[in-house]
Amino acid sequence: MKSLGKYRIILLLTFVQTTLGFYLPGVAPHDYKENEIVELKVNSLNPLMGPRNQLKSVISYDYYRPEFHFCQPSEGIISESESLGSILFGDRIFNSPFEVKMLQNKTCESLCQVDNIPAKDAQFINARIREHYAINWLIDGLPAARIKFDSESNEQFYSIGFELGSLRDPLDMTPSFNNHYDILIKYHTVDNVNYRVVGVHVWPKSRDYSLAEGLNCNIDEPLKLKELDDNPNVYFTYSVIWQPSDISWGTRWDNYLHVVDARIHWFNLINSLVIVLLLTGMVSMILLRTLRKDIIRYNQIEVQEDLQEDFGWKLVHADVFRHPPRSAFLAVLIGNGVQLLSMVIITLAFALLGFLSPSNRGSLITAMLTFYMLFGSLSGYYSAKFNQLFENNNFKKNIIISALFLPGIIFTMFILLNFFLIGVKSSSAVPAGTLFGLINLWFLVSAPLTFIGAYFASKTKKYSVPVRTNQIPRQIPDQVLYLKPIPSILMGGILPFGAIFIELFFIFNSIWFHKIYYVFGFLFLVFGIMIVTCSQVTILMAYFHLCAEDYRWWWRSFLTSGSASLYVLLYSLYYYSTRLEFTSLTSTILYFGWTLIICIIFFVLSGTIGFLASFLFIRKIYSVIKID
Repeated sequence: MKSLGKYRIILLLTFVQTTLGFYLPGVAPHDYKENEIVELKVNSLNPLMGPRNQLKSVISYDYYRPEFHFCQPSEGIISESESLGSILFGDRIFNSPFEVKMLQNKTCESLCQVDNIPAKDAQFINARIREHYAINWLIDGLPAARIKFDSESNEQFYSIGFELGSLRDPLDMTPSFNNHYDILIKYHTVDNVNYRVVGVHVWPKSRDYSLAEGLNCNIDEPLKLKELDDNPNVYFTYSVIWQPSDISWGTRWDNYLHVVDARIHWFNLINSLVIVLLLTGMVSMILLRTLRKDIIRYNQIEVQEDLQEDFGWKLVHADVFRHPPRSAFLAVLIGNGVQLLSMVIITLAFALLGFLSPSNRGSLITAMLTFYMLFGSLSGYYSAKFNQLFENNNFKKNIIISALFLPGIIFTMFILLNFFLIGVKSSSAVPAGTLFGLINLWFLVSAPLTFIGAYFASKTKKYSVPVRTNQIPRQIPDQVLYLKPIPSILMGGILPFGAIFIELFFIFNSIWFHKIYYVFGFLFLVFGIMIVTCSQVTILMAYFHLCAEDYRWWWRSFLTSGSASLYVLLYSLYYYSTRLEFTSLTSTILYFGWTLIICIIFFVLSGTIGFLASFLFIRKIYSVIKID
């Protein structure tokens, strides 16, 4: 009977495991029947990498912007509902006039006829072609792509988007405008009744139908829009080909997420690990040898009858926990940094578990914003705790600043950049409704949680320090050059930046070249290495300063690891000069504006990591020595 009961439990668990299976929101498969309509949706146009692997613009445009004169659906333009992250990332998805039905091939189908494209609009289109703009479509959630080959492995992969037009002849300054689309849709079926879309390829072509009678899709003469005269009777056509495929629905994104050269990621990981091992060796030498000997020697001196003068880092024990200048502001930065650190760790954990699928557009940005708002409670808690430690009597002011300072800076810069996007009528300009929603999230979710976190912090015991502080500060001796504030701070940021700079290249490519970033395993490991590096560097520098009788470690520990953001800014200048070739001032302003936001966030994040590591280290070493 016992064995029968055991089998029943196993069967029950198996049944429960089966019934609890689910698909993540937005990524459930859609089974189509033969001749069922498969919607083709259009998205914003954005610039692609040019022939010299350079980008000429960062401005996106609506597909149905009047200057493009693309064919519109007969039932009118209908906007697709999108997530908050998708809107912020610049997606503007609409219906289209394309009639695509499962397994129904079409050849040279007429889409529409545009009576006239004025010279001014032709100039706009040709300018976008010269900037290598791409058209973006979605079929069953899959982006339309071009087939490319990896020069290293000779493997085939899909590059999202396809050209608005092209310059066939470098000597000809008038580009060709693509007005015909060959659409290849791959499908997969198991029972020959239900079909799933597993791939979408588009080959755009340019055809001047005015040179032939009727819609002759065999014509080779390209369509070139005249910039000094009107362009009457422009036709748009398309063809659809359905092709069976062995690719299953669960793996249909694999070709879109092709790793161009995985060795670079491995090189970055090994490079970062070497840095960490070197730092770990140095810290271990200090902690296990030098520091241990210091503690034993200090404690032996205390039990000797002859009084001896203190030396080394023990000498500043009465000043090491002296409150720093502008301590209230430091407490605010620490609270905001803990909020950012928690957000990044949880977001990366969800990405590793597969919850942030690329088919769920904008899910990464949405998750980051959601976790950032929810972790406002941690910002209030730690800001209040350190404000208590610094014995500041401005509790209410501190918490209000914690809730408003960093979000306020980012939101203000975001609004200013949004005005530039509105000025050029970019689709990336965030609508007023979305801005209002962000303000509501800020003041109705994040700010109240900050106040709640601060309230709970006020009810807990204040952080203790192991030694008393003298009323009169000790004089700090002259420091050698490498221990002076600016040189030591700048040196401290090099190693954390060295741990991440290769991965930073791929992150920048993802942001500016509209590529899907998906190597979250590498990113998680590199971020972990960065945390260890920031911690070890600041501990080393703090120990060296204390041994040199310089007890001003509070702000210096924050700035030492935070200075890695300065190198990120310098790297962005290098990236700008080598990878970007902007043709407009607006693109340059947008690039440096967003880069500055990234650097500010990284400064607070990395600075907080270094500060917390130094605080725990210093409090620990002074708690194990005997002080009169």
